[in-house]
Amino acid sequence: MERIGIIGSGRAGSALGAALASAGHPVTGVTARSQASLDRAARLLPDVPVLAADEVTARADVVLVAVPDSAISEVARSLPLTAEQYVVHLSGAHGLAVLQPTVAIPVALHPPMTFTGDRPDLSAITFTATAPERARPVVERLVKALGADLQWVAEDQRARYHAGVVHGANHLTTLLAQAFAVLRDAGITDPAATLRPLLSATLDNTLRSGHDALTGPIARGDVETVAAHLAVLRGRTASTYAELARATVDLAAADGRLERSTAERFYEVLAAQPVLERDRTGEAPR
Repeated sequence: MERIGIIGSGRAGSALGAALASAGHPVTGVTARSQASLDRAARLLPDVPVLAADEVTARADVVLVAVPDSAISEVARSLPLTAEQYVVHLSGAHGLAVLQPTVAIPVALHPPMTFTGDRPDLSAITFTATAPERARPVVERLVKALGADLQWVAEDQRARYHAGVVHGANHLTTLLAQAFAVLRDAGITDPAATLRPLLSATLDNTLRSGHDALTGPIARGDVETVAAHLAVLRGRTASTYAELARATVDLAAADGRLERSTAERFYEVLAAQPVLERDRTGEAPR
């Protein structure tokens, strides 16, 4: 099995290192600079020595560069890598270009999940990788050892891939924060309790069925309800609701669930919701 060296003991690097160690891959060294990193390495990688970066690199077949995105290029260039080694970063936003120039075999391997600092179960993850053909067997072996799945994405599609992940995951948090605020304004003291069963069912159904899982007033053609919502929403939440409603009407009209005349009525109602302008300070109203 490949020997693993980890540059950076942040949440992702430590968690992935711990999972690989549990799967039988020898983790031969890790770097840690801050006290928080030292504590994390001691907790998740208790049998792995904390070493200088050049020592970690010298002991490894696969070097994980688990540092912030902005530091990947500089750190990778500083490592004494060889042509027989693999250098792997964990960023979703970047592909192989950020590792150039390097004599090592470059790999971009993104685990699309949030790491909490504990030892995770990676078996439910589908990693997304970009790598030259000669690196693919090693990448597949590492991911398989974790019990996870793997998808490949082309170098020139990394930004599009990451945009999809961010739009689906990070913006979901923004959407729910807005929904929580609206429910609190309506007198609901525990918005999470109200939404949890609905969100859980919606997420599960959508992951299985895509936009066929759509329910609610737009799917039913209930123009008056959407108009009533827009009448009580304000600021950024109102403009977010209107823009997502337009996209939802597009989906429902495209697959035939909405008659064209009903879709046009929705568009008329939504057109009355102005795009939120930034004020003179450059700040967008909340």
